[in-house]
Amino acid sequence: MLSAFRMILLVPLALSLAGCGGEKAQPVRALLLVKTEVVRLQPSQTVIRLTGDVQARVSTELSFRVSGRVTERLVDVGAHVNAGEVLARIDPTEQQADLAGSQAAVASAEAQVRVATANFERQKSLIDKGFTTRVAYDQAQEALRTAEGSLETAKAQLGNSTDALSYTELRASAPGIITARNIEVGQVAQAAQSAYTLAEDGARDAVVDVYESIFLTQWEGEGAKLTLLSDPSVTATARPREISPSVDPKTGSVRVKMSIIDPPAAMTLGSVVVAEGRSKPVDKIALPWSALTSDIHGPAVWVVDPSSHAVSLRSVVIETYETNSVVVASGLKPGERVVTEGGKFLRPAQIVTYEGVSS
Repeated sequence: MLSAFRMILLVPLALSLAGCGGEKAQPVRALLLVKTEVVRLQPSQTVIRLTGDVQARVSTELSFRVSGRVTERLVDVGAHVNAGEVLARIDPTEQQADLAGSQAAVASAEAQVRVATANFERQKSLIDKGFTTRVAYDQAQEALRTAEGSLETAKAQLGNSTDALSYTELRASAPGIITARNIEVGQVAQAAQSAYTLAEDGARDAVVDVYESIFLTQWEGEGAKLTLLSDPSVTATARPREISPSVDPKTGSVRVKMSIIDPPAAMTLGSVVVAEGRSKPVDKIALPWSALTSDIHGPAVWVVDPSSHAVSLRSVVIETYETNSVVVASGLKPGERVVTEGGKFLRPAQIVTYEGVSS
């Protein structure tokens, strides 16, 4: 019984001695070596690259002025045409009949003018001699004027019929390239129906769809750099010429047409180009992406206290995420030191060491 009592008294003493011995044997924790960077303002520039295509500045819809059945289609999409070149024809039978009728009407009117002129000359000579009445003279004069008016009307109708016959041939209004065709042989084409789309030679535009917020940025220079997507060595400069006043409801973008200055020969119609623009440089805080961590509020970084070398987690607001860095909008001040590598091993109030500081 006494031995058991002694054992009970000695166990706590042994445990307390063992605890004291363990505490003295615990090693001192080594300082964690991290990589840091001093926060500073540096010029930041946004680069925007958008794709578009090359289009003609002037694009014309060509159509017949009269209706008829298409009998010939002489060119196709991609063909280069000259001004006045015939592109298609419609059946001219109706217009030829109208022309023949107009020619006959002119011949008839001319005959009536000759008869009326002879009658008037006869009445004029008779009235001078007193062998006819003033009424007969006036009637002859009125008949001549009526015949002359009918002749002018017939000639005008003949001109219209001649023009209508020429309208059965569709001709190019200017030199350029055919970019679209909407007729086939045998089809009945209506007057003013688009038959071809002609991209006229001359100035070229780069057409790009941009997002609306791009207009809130101040851009460097007045133009953009164009690069041919299929051959990056082909470049040119373009300046905005026309900005759509409305947003496309399907894509949410705004169409911008940029005039290409001295377009290279390789930038043909329909070529895909990349338009590149740069914003004006602005001093901002940029950090390597490796410095970024998070807390319960969102993005955060580890900030090192300059006197104690203890770290603390601080929330920041990120303005933009770039390829190798992040731009901090708020949460840091120039001159503060942040951890850029080794942050995943840290805990609040931990003492760290870094290059240039003795441990």
